[in-house]
Amino acid sequence: MFTGIITGLGRITAVHALGSEPAHGKQLAIETPPGYLDDVQPGDSIALNGACMTVTSLDAAQRRFDIDISAESLAKTAGLDQPGPVNLEKALRANDRLGGHLVSGHVDGIGSVTHFAPVGESWELRIAAPRELARFMAYKGSVTVNGVSLTVNRVNDLERSLGSDLQPEQAHGCEISINLIPHTLQNTALGSLVVGGRVNLEIDLIARYVERMLSQPPR
Repeated sequence: MFTGIITGLGRITAVHALGSEPAHGKQLAIETPPGYLDDVQPGDSIALNGACMTVTSLDAAQRRFDIDISAESLAKTAGLDQPGPVNLEKALRANDRLGGHLVSGHVDGIGSVTHFAPVGESWELRIAAPRELARFMAYKGSVTVNGVSLTVNRVNDLERSLGSDLQPEQAHGCEISINLIPHTLQNTALGSLVVGGRVNLEIDLIARYVERMLSQPPR
């Protein structure tokens, strides 16, 4: 489990294929901040842009660890198939503060950045979420974007008629608006987002269980 509070800003420095077939995944090498790996062991879980991964090897002196990511995980996530900045979060300990919200590290879908611009001292981030996730988005509810726990400030339902820029999977989805304070931009990789970019989304864990319970007929 995670909380969506980023504990380090890392960078994917190398991507190596684990085989020649499409079914083969990749091995990623991730560079970390100084001291980040001091309490990490092979087999530990670290979330990369919100996707829970297992440390397969590490070199604390070189501030680097490796993970293997399957072809299935690559197909279901964004930003983990090429070098670039990534948000890092170590797995939650039982005695840790829950500063964000309960996060599983399992990406539920891919969103697209539709707007990213300054508003006063902060930035407004708007993301088009696919229709299968739209019902889980709520005003003042929680959502995880590339591993960062954020609060939804506005939800607008989308229709295909709103514009040709929508992908087919986004039609009849929703657009969420989020406010990013300077601290968030300085301490995560969200500052590198651009309009049209893809982001990993994880819905609120409680909303997932509520939807499941309400969808089942009484016995």
